[in-house]
Amino acid sequence: MAATTGLRTAQGAAHAAIKSVGAYRASRVVPNSEVVEAIDSSDEWIQQRSGIRERRWATEEETVQVMAVGAARQAVERAGLEPGDIGCVIVATVSHHLSTPSLATAVAHELGTDHAPAFDISAACAGFCHGVALASDLVRGGSAGHVLVIGVEKLSEITDPTDRGTAFIFADGAGAVVVGPSETPGIGPVVWGSDGEQYDLIRTREDWHQALTSEEPRVPHLVMQGNAVFRWASFQMAKTGLEAVERAGITVDDLDCFVPHQANNRITDTMARAMKLPADVRIARDIVDQGNTSAASVPLALDRMVAEGDARSGDLALLIAFGAGLSYAAQVVTIP
Repeated sequence: MAATTGLRTAQGAAHAAIKSVGAYRASRVVPNSEVVEAIDSSDEWIQQRSGIRERRWATEEETVQVMAVGAARQAVERAGLEPGDIGCVIVATVSHHLSTPSLATAVAHELGTDHAPAFDISAACAGFCHGVALASDLVRGGSAGHVLVIGVEKLSEITDPTDRGTAFIFADGAGAVVVGPSETPGIGPVVWGSDGEQYDLIRTREDWHQALTSEEPRVPHLVMQGNAVFRWASFQMAKTGLEAVERAGITVDDLDCFVPHQANNRITDTMARAMKLPADVRIARDIVDQGNTSAASVPLALDRMVAEGDARSGDLALLIAFGAGLSYAAQVVTIP
C-alpha cells in the first residue's frame, strides 16, 4: 500500500561556500633547460609560447594518492574540521592508473573520514570546477554537510618527453577545497558543458589495450592539437566566463580575482581581454613556475593567490577551467 504522506526529502543548507584551500606541490623543480634538448627548443620559445619558466614533477614516491592526501589534510585543517566531519570526497583526476577502485575511496580511508562516500570524476582540466559545482549541490541538497573536493595529477608519467607540443607543458601536484554550509551565497551557479565534436583535440595517443599490446608496450601519452585548442579556449571560454558572471548576478566590475585553468598565459591574456576585465582584477599566474597540472591547476593557483595576498577573504573570484572532451566549467566564488 502506497504511503499517503509521500517520501521524505533531505533538507540541506540554504547556501554553500568554499571554507578553505589546501595544496601539495610536487617536490622536483624542472627548469626549461631540462626539457629543451629533447624537443629541439629553447627557454625563450617555451616562455613566449606558454609563459612557463619551470614546472614541478613528482618523484616516484609522490604518487597521486600521496599528493591528494597532502592537499586534503591541509584543506581540512584550515577549515577547522576533523576528517570525520567530511561527508563526501570527490577527486578529479585523469592520471590515476587504476580503472577501479576510485582514488577517492583510498584518499577518504587514509584521511579517516569515517566511511564517507567517495568517487572520482574524469573531466580532465575542468574536473575541479565540476567537483565544486557538485559539492555545492550536495551541501544545499542535504546529501552531505561538508564536501572535500580534490584535483590531483601526475602528468609527468603520461607525457612524451620528445613531443614538442606537450613535453614542456604538463606537471604534477594537487589542490583541495572544503565546501560547506554558509549563511550567505558563496558559490554561484555553474556554467558547464562539453563539445564532443572536438573530442580528439586533447587525448591520450592510444587506449591502454592498444598501448600494452603494441610491439613496444608503453604508457599511453597525452597528445594535443595546440593551435586548435588555443583558438577554442581563448574565445569560447570568455563567453562561458561572462555567462557565469551574469548568472551570479554581478558584473565583471564586481570581480576581484580571475583564476583560470593554468593552461597557457597567452590563453589567459586573451580571455581577460575578451571579457574586458577591469585592470584592477588580479589574475592567477601560477603556471609560470608550476606548469599545467590539469585538474589541480585551479586550486593550486587559488592557494597561491591566497598565500601571497592577491586573493583576500570575501573577494569575488571567477573560476574557469577547460580541457579534454572538450569539457568546461565556470563559477563565481567567494574567497574563504
